[in-house]
Amino acid sequence: MFEQMHEIERRYEELSFRLSSPEGMSDPNAYAALVKDYKELTPLIESWRSRCALQQEIEEEQAMLQEEAADPLFTDMVQQELRKNRLSLSALDEKLRLLLLPKDADDDKSIIMEIRAGTGGEEAALFARDLWRMYTMYAAKRGWTCETVQCSEADLGGIKEIVFSIEGSGVYSRLKFESGAHRVQRVPQTETQGRIQTSAATVAVMPEAEEMELELDPKELRIDTFRSSGAGGQHINKTSSAIRVTHLPTGMVVECQDQRSQRENKEQALKVLRSRLLQQKQEAYDREYNAKRQSQVGSGDRSERIRTYNFPQGRITDHRIGLTVYKLDEILNGNLDLLVEPLLLADREEKLKQMNTGEQADA
Repeated sequence: MFEQMHEIERRYEELSFRLSSPEGMSDPNAYAALVKDYKELTPLIESWRSRCALQQEIEEEQAMLQEEAADPLFTDMVQQELRKNRLSLSALDEKLRLLLLPKDADDDKSIIMEIRAGTGGEEAALFARDLWRMYTMYAAKRGWTCETVQCSEADLGGIKEIVFSIEGSGVYSRLKFESGAHRVQRVPQTETQGRIQTSAATVAVMPEAEEMELELDPKELRIDTFRSSGAGGQHINKTSSAIRVTHLPTGMVVECQDQRSQRENKEQALKVLRSRLLQQKQEAYDREYNAKRQSQVGSGDRSERIRTYNFPQGRITDHRIGLTVYKLDEILNGNLDLLVEPLLLADREEKLKQMNTGEQADA
């Protein structure tokens, strides 16, 4: 399991040397990348070195027990220490297994999130608003920044569709399992006889694409301007600051009108377009090779019902891992970790299972 650790340790020492050399500090971008790699490897290397030291200690204790004419009290003390160290070694091995699990390359990225009302009319739109509120409150608790790109409101205050960004460290790693169909069961505001209605909304989570990952050809874009609608006062009424970007090869359209200037709307629209195209490209790759997301919990397909929010019983059920939590209000008010943590744990367990299966096959 740990054959690659010697190569990883060599890489870590090389990073340490480059960070301390004048050449490593000459390029700010390259230096930031070195710091990031060094920080990511530090917990792994520290655990590995602790394991090596503990293994050496165990070997020395075993050698002591093989010596003849050893004092019985001393032998008993060594045996107790040996048992304790073997338990510590087993715990370190498990920790190293987790640290060596393959990471999603997008885990550290910010995201573009899209929420759309599904079946259920106005009630579905109200539920979409509840989901948007839940995610923005969760983001605030973690110190992330949310920014609306596009929003289409419904008549009763709900949301037909909203596109927004969440920026911060590790956003995608914690929200990537939110993609899919979310179902709600509750009595609608418009229901006079107290009947429970089932509605739905879909959520899409896309890692924010950087320009270097997907370059847009200006010749393939049609950019139109129009006057923004909705609240905003004189600025919105008098200027054509809203932007519509059409990607001609795919027909994909992105609109943005929530920023104050045309330039800001264009930047946001291009950011969303780039992320959608990168997601489309990745999904096509996944369908062909069925590789990238095999180890994730659920397929993330929008047609898949991933979760049910039952208001009468105050419960939320995540169908992918069979988890039911009776803390609906708490979760809707931003304590999403009650669902995120079990999903992350299930993901790690699945990856460990695959790692162990691979090791047994190699043996």
